[in-house]
Amino acid sequence: MYSLSYYVLPSIIILIIIRKYRETKWGKCKNKVRLDGKIAIVTGANSGLGLEIAKELAARNAQVILACRNLEKANTACEYIRGTSKNSKVMLIPMELDLASLYSIKNFADKIKEHYQEINILINNAGVAFPNTKRVETKDGFEVHFGVNHLGTFYLTNLLLEPLSASSGNNARVVVVASSLHEKGVVNVNDLNSLRVTKKTNLYANSKLMNIYFAQELSRRIKSKKINVYACCPGWVYTALFRHSIKWYHYFLIAPVAFFFMRSPKQGVQTPVYCATEPELETETGLLYRDCKRYNSKVIFYDNIATKLWEESESMINKIIKKEL
Repeated sequence: MYSLSYYVLPSIIILIIIRKYRETKWGKCKNKVRLDGKIAIVTGANSGLGLEIAKELAARNAQVILACRNLEKANTACEYIRGTSKNSKVMLIPMELDLASLYSIKNFADKIKEHYQEINILINNAGVAFPNTKRVETKDGFEVHFGVNHLGTFYLTNLLLEPLSASSGNNARVVVVASSLHEKGVVNVNDLNSLRVTKKTNLYANSKLMNIYFAQELSRRIKSKKINVYACCPGWVYTALFRHSIKWYHYFLIAPVAFFFMRSPKQGVQTPVYCATEPELETETGLLYRDCKRYNSKVIFYDNIATKLWEESESMINKIIKKEL
């Protein structure tokens, strides 16, 4: 009994020390920038990273629009933030936004432009992850990873460029939450809707690579506007993102690895919030960040792919929109 505790207790302490050491490498947003009078939109803000991002921006006194697919859950998220915030005057606005529907995106953007002359921060956080075993499509017939993670973000951001460019004071900021998994992705501009998928295809990784291409191309196209664009990786975060792919027994299998590598949502939001608030980034745009610093991707990015992705995305959206008019 005593001999067992002699080994177990030191082992637990060592594991905790290793975990704490890893946490010091993850980066932390250390600035205390206030966002008084600023208006921020956070997509997918009812849970996980989005909820924590909205909570942090509200704590800095921004007026936060929680753009969520389910309005009831958005209201619940607002109640949670109000109940846990030290700021008794948090300004939270729940709004319905379904990135799987181009109609919903346009309707949301129209309402924003109707009620707000300017938007200061747009954080494109919402995303989905499904297994490749069954093709899932959006309401408009797009493969769901491409349709939501890329096309929805692409369309929403472009529709909001006018109020973003009207931002007073410092430049407006567009933050695209990507992932280091983009390094496992490919962008096939001849099959963006993934009609020819193999077992090796990583649809989620592909969409995250598109996110970064989009951020890069957007920054080039809006140089004359007062808007900065940042792509970021929050790290491996404990959220419900992969709930469609992970079975209950997977948690036991990944637990030892997760203990050392998985971040809490509060730890995961550090880089997105850093990109949205850090004064030193005012002169930077179109770059990728992780752990609150520049991240050098293993991917070689090609301008012609970024351009083609943009043009094909516009074409696909226009075809759907014309049908609905």
